[in-house]
Amino acid sequence: MSVLLFTIIVLAGAFLAGLVGSLTGLGGGVIIIPLLTLVLGVDIHYAIGASIISVIATSSGSAAAYVKEGITNIRIGMFLEIATTISAIIGAVVTVFINPSYIAVIFGLILLFSAVMMVRKKVDHSDNDTSGKLAVFLKLNGTYPVDGTVKKYAVHNVLGGFLMMFVAGIISGLLGIGSGALKVVAMDNIMRIPFKVSTTTSNFMMGVTAAASAIVYLHRGQIDPGIAMPVTIGVLFGATIGSKILVRTNTDKLKVVFAVVVTFLALQMIYNGLSGRL
Repeated sequence: MSVLLFTIIVLAGAFLAGLVGSLTGLGGGVIIIPLLTLVLGVDIHYAIGASIISVIATSSGSAAAYVKEGITNIRIGMFLEIATTISAIIGAVVTVFINPSYIAVIFGLILLFSAVMMVRKKVDHSDNDTSGKLAVFLKLNGTYPVDGTVKKYAVHNVLGGFLMMFVAGIISGLLGIGSGALKVVAMDNIMRIPFKVSTTTSNFMMGVTAAASAIVYLHRGQIDPGIAMPVTIGVLFGATIGSKILVRTNTDKLKVVFAVVVTFLALQMIYNGLSGRL
């Protein structure tokens, strides 16, 4: 395969990954890593390195809009990033000691979990009447705009959410994905933050988490500009268009279709990992 053909395929695949990632909230890594490893035969470590760079780019672009709208809770994001950045570096360092086949199996299992989270009915777990003492001490309670008004919310179980972020950071550094599903579980289910705030704050955190692990991959020489550049450009354009479609379209049916696709990719990754093909 020529370099030009390889670049065109990666660019097109990354565009699709960014589009799907934007519409489902999972990020492009869930599509781009299987594309690079299963279809193009790229070493999984280089695929992860390229995915990490795309996560940084897309998170940085979309996070700015949510911060401007006043939805993202920056204090919560900055606090939880302490856990995710430390654990992301640990995950990135540990990757080199793990058999690539095992990484593929872990990635497949995380994809299956993400697919379930994609189609799960969103329940607002927020509780505005009470607040955790640590949340009050750290001033994590906040407000967000709802239908032209400003609504207050309280934060709970801060330590539980902080510990869950350690898991999310390790998965992010190990697999090169944003681990958005795990971060939303931490903030939505454990800390009982409104779903809209948890998803946007998770997006805000992804870039910082990815940047921490990217340093390790860059040091090991596992970020190839020839792969990372078309991946980042494609994902950025796809995510931009996806965000515009998201505003005008009901994506519930699309998410079911994408969940089936992600499940198929997950099973392929698990099969190839268990059979030693990766």
